[in-house]
Amino acid sequence: MLNKRTELYTLGQHISMCAHKAQRVIDQIRGRSYEETLMILELMPYRACYPIFKLIYSVAANASSNMGSNEANLVISKAEVNKCTIMKRLKPRAQGRSFAIQKPTCHIYNFCNERYILR
Repeated sequence: MLNKRTELYTLGQHISMCAHKAQRVIDQIRGRSYEETLMILELMPYRACYPIFKLIYSVAANASSNMGSNEANLVISKAEVNKCTIMKRLKPRAQGRSFAIQKPTCHIYNFCNERYILR
């Protein structure tokens, strides 16, 4: 018996949200199966769920089309969020002054494994 292991990943770059807001969603889905992850992301009330949902859905689509594997066998093995650049904007204020607005962005990585046994 051989235990074959394959790994797929997706990368979402420059997603316009703060890294620690995305991190609290990622902590909930790490180590869970694909179907359980989708249910969790649909029911959580956070804005960070939608881009993460799209990345997880993309991993499953890549697994089924490129590798011909079943989506039910996927497990989120590793997921991480990294800080990215901060977009800086100026907001006009009273008496000709300006106010700095910082819009943080983040990178989200999702790694999925599929484990099955060859006989």
